[in-house]
Amino acid sequence: QVQLVESGGGLVQAGGSLTLSCAASQGTLRNYAMGWFRQVPGKDREFVAFISWSGANIVYSDSVKGRFIVSRVNAKNTVYLQMNSLKPEDTAVYYCAAGRVGYILTTPKEYTYWGQGTQVTVSS
Repeated sequence: QVQLVESGGGLVQAGGSLTLSCAASQGTLRNYAMGWFRQVPGKDREFVAFISWSGANIVYSDSVKGRFIVSRVNAKNTVYLQMNSLKPEDTAVYYCAAGRVGYILTTPKEYTYWGQGTQVTVSS
């Protein structure tokens, strides 16, 4: 079992950058593939990025490809989402999630553990 805690959200102007962190307060992340999702009120949770347990496999949604970078440092039990060239449409609550290794996971139902989320607001 793993407990996830996101941090790093906040308010930023369009074109700016933020880096989100997802740390395990319990358990070890090296046993899991990790994903980032985001959600706005009234909409389904949207896939943002996936990173395999080793970092060798990375997948991005088309909406963030070329602007966001996902990474992980297993020794620090932490996964990161570096968000560059932010747009107002990136405004959402961002969640990290842990899922089983060996697969590329891009839907919420494929993940077992979730953090509480962190708000990102991009002003125009």
